[in-house]
Amino acid sequence: MSDRTKAETALEKTLFASRWLMAPMYLGLSIALAMLTVIFVRELVDYLPKVLTLTAEAMILLALTLIDLTLAANLLLIVMFSGYENFVSKLDVAAGTDRPEWMGSVGFSGLKMKLIASIVAISAIDLLKRFFEIGDPGLDPVRQQRELLWLVVIHMTFVLSGVLMALMDWLSSKSSTR
Repeated sequence: MSDRTKAETALEKTLFASRWLMAPMYLGLSIALAMLTVIFVRELVDYLPKVLTLTAEAMILLALTLIDLTLAANLLLIVMFSGYENFVSKLDVAAGTDRPEWMGSVGFSGLKMKLIASIVAISAIDLLKRFFEIGDPGLDPVRQQRELLWLVVIHMTFVLSGVLMALMDWLSSKSSTR
C-alpha cells in the first residue's frame, strides 16, 4: 500500500467518523422535545381551572396552541430520528409495534418534505390564531393589520417554498429515471 493510499484511507476514516459529531446535536433536540413537553403541560395546567369559564374562542385558541406545540414536537422527532439514521447511524431498536413504520425509510428528500409540511402547518395555525384576535379591543388595529399582512406573506412564502421543493424533487426523480 503506497503512502498516498494510507493517507487517503486515514483521511476517509476520519471524515466518516466525524459524523458522530452530530450525535450531541440530536441529543440536544431530545432535550428541546422535553422542554416542549413541559410547555405543553404548563399550558394545560394553566387553563384547566378555567375550563368552565372559557369562551369558545379562548378554547379554540388553547386547542390551536396545543396542536402547534404537538406539531413542533413531531417535527423534532422526525428530524431526530431521520437525521440520526440518515447521517450518523442506524437506530438499533427492535422492530415491533412501538417502532414507527416510517423509521428507516425516510430519506433526505422525504425529510425535507416532512419538514416543510410541518412548518407550513405550524405557520397556518399561528395565522389562524391571529385571525381570532381580529377586533380585540386591547390591540392596536393598525399594528395588528400590519402584523397580519406579514404573517400571511410569510405563510405564503412557506407554502410556495414547499411547492417548489416538491417540484424540484419531482423533476429530479423524473430526470434520474431516464
